[in-house]
Amino acid sequence: MAATLITGLSTRAIAQSAVRGGHRVITLDYFGDRDQAESVPNLSLKRHLGLPFSAQNLLRASHQLEYQAVVYTSNLENHPEVVAALAQGKTLLGNPPHVLRHVRDWQALGAFCVRHGIPFPATLLPGEEEAADPGKAWLVKPRRSGGGHGIDLWSGQPLSDEHLLQQYISGQPASAAFVADGRRSVLLGLTEQIIGSEDLGGRGFAWCGNILPLALPPSHRARVLEQVESLVQGLVAHFGLRGASGVDLIVSPDLQVYLIEVNPRYTASMELVERAYGLNLFGLHLAALEGRLPDWDLADHLEGPWFGKGIVYAHRTVTVPDTAGWLGGERRDVPFSADRVQAGHPVCTVLAEGAERRQCWDRLLVAANAVRQEIGDSVGEG
Repeated sequence: MAATLITGLSTRAIAQSAVRGGHRVITLDYFGDRDQAESVPNLSLKRHLGLPFSAQNLLRASHQLEYQAVVYTSNLENHPEVVAALAQGKTLLGNPPHVLRHVRDWQALGAFCVRHGIPFPATLLPGEEEAADPGKAWLVKPRRSGGGHGIDLWSGQPLSDEHLLQQYISGQPASAAFVADGRRSVLLGLTEQIIGSEDLGGRGFAWCGNILPLALPPSHRARVLEQVESLVQGLVAHFGLRGASGVDLIVSPDLQVYLIEVNPRYTASMELVERAYGLNLFGLHLAALEGRLPDWDLADHLEGPWFGKGIVYAHRTVTVPDTAGWLGGERRDVPFSADRVQAGHPVCTVLAEGAERRQCWDRLLVAANAVRQEIGDSVGEG
């Protein structure tokens, strides 16, 4: 019996969830991490094929594999035509291409938010730059966005066809993870997003990890949770989202929850949901696709303890030492011994937990610094 293919930029976390749930899967991604190879069969664009990451390269490489069903991760939501090709003659276990096109259409998403009264940053497409209020800060970001890459403050230059403007909203970056059956949704987790953390080697608006749950004063939790549940339910009903998905959010100082974008596939924060709450995300994803949603109330899980994951980015180009000892601990996305990691690229992921948010964060930094010491990548070098 052929396996289910999991493919995208990085597939380690969801693949390990599948294995824990007793599913037979194979993986195709860019990184081909060492701890992933210990768990599931993997074909890596970088390691095995010497290819750069692209959706088209994933599609070409998939022709070498036998599979009966396919699950996709980031950033294939931006390439519905590739998703369609990957699923040709197979079972697609995720949102279909027409849903991806609709929910990842910035104009359609903005119009939905206006109709439903959901706060959404003003978003301008190429040719609309003159409408940008010069009294406000604006971000220029790729239209096919992902992981915070390529986002910068706008300095007034004309937009290329591949970019857009979005008004900068100050507040707490957050994300929500949920499962849906096309009509109904269940919110699984609400997390803080770690953005551009210099302590983790990140820059600008790069995503550097998550902390779960989102730290909120007790008096604010119900108001924020109600807004998130409402916007997620509206998105699901309007766009027909199915399976595991996520949304990126900003919680403003006055507790308005702004929708930033929709990620209609497994998201990185779901690893923390699984770790903290004992849920199997791959199993919940498949069940939701079949119309079965879990009996789960997130309101009962917002007080901690706290769980964090941090992406350790290299300050300078390094060659990693023997990483056999990195396996089995609190490091994930482990490179192979003697791998060369370019400056600004991720080395690995570190995990931590704590009774309070601050304790969790401090432990994340300790874990990240331990990685740096081992690879000879001290802060300030490079």
